[in-house]
Amino acid sequence: MTALSRGCTLLLLVSAYSQTAGAFTATINPGTRAVYLRVGNGVFTGNYSQGGTPGSGGTLNVVSVTVPAAALGNGTDQTMTTNANQPNSNYDGFAFCNVPAQIYVGGFYRRPGTTGTATLSATAPTGLTNAQGETIAFSQIKWTSSGNNETGAQPIPAGQFTGGSQTLASFPVNTWRESCHSFSYSNDALVAAGVYNGRVTYTLSAP
Repeated sequence: MTALSRGCTLLLLVSAYSQTAGAFTATINPGTRAVYLRVGNGVFTGNYSQGGTPGSGGTLNVVSVTVPAAALGNGTDQTMTTNANQPNSNYDGFAFCNVPAQIYVGGFYRRPGTTGTATLSATAPTGLTNAQGETIAFSQIKWTSSGNNETGAQPIPAGQFTGGSQTLASFPVNTWRESCHSFSYSNDALVAAGVYNGRVTYTLSAP
């Protein structure tokens, strides 16, 4: 099995005081067996459609929100933002996402032939945790999916973290697939003030 993983940290700051679109997929030519996944910022030389090549590494990006004390636990979704600063697709260089509101999630599965599918999954702990060991359920974090100038169903659809490993999407062989995810905190629980941290690992794996 080949697998490529990228991490994304979700940072939830709880204050102690008051204070659309669609799918992009592209068929790529069969070639040397490879998988590439970018979540947030990544490393890529040029654009794939013009002969560019992927690299490895990149920043571990943070998605965060500060919830004012007056709004804690009122059930109103709180919009999260990211420190990612790469909005462009590595397929053709198009400004596909809007930063800092969104995280880019995309890549490809390539191999000789026409059969096979790679699986995109995300693994998260059951909760985000603060320095005192208090937790917020990871299921309080959800996302919508879109892309600039696009309409229709997204290849990496909207969802909600469940805690543990969950399948997000399939990448048919010799395709490039990408979406932009906008995260929010459901804010359904009254929790203690503090900074709550948790890390999600995204993995694109192929048999």
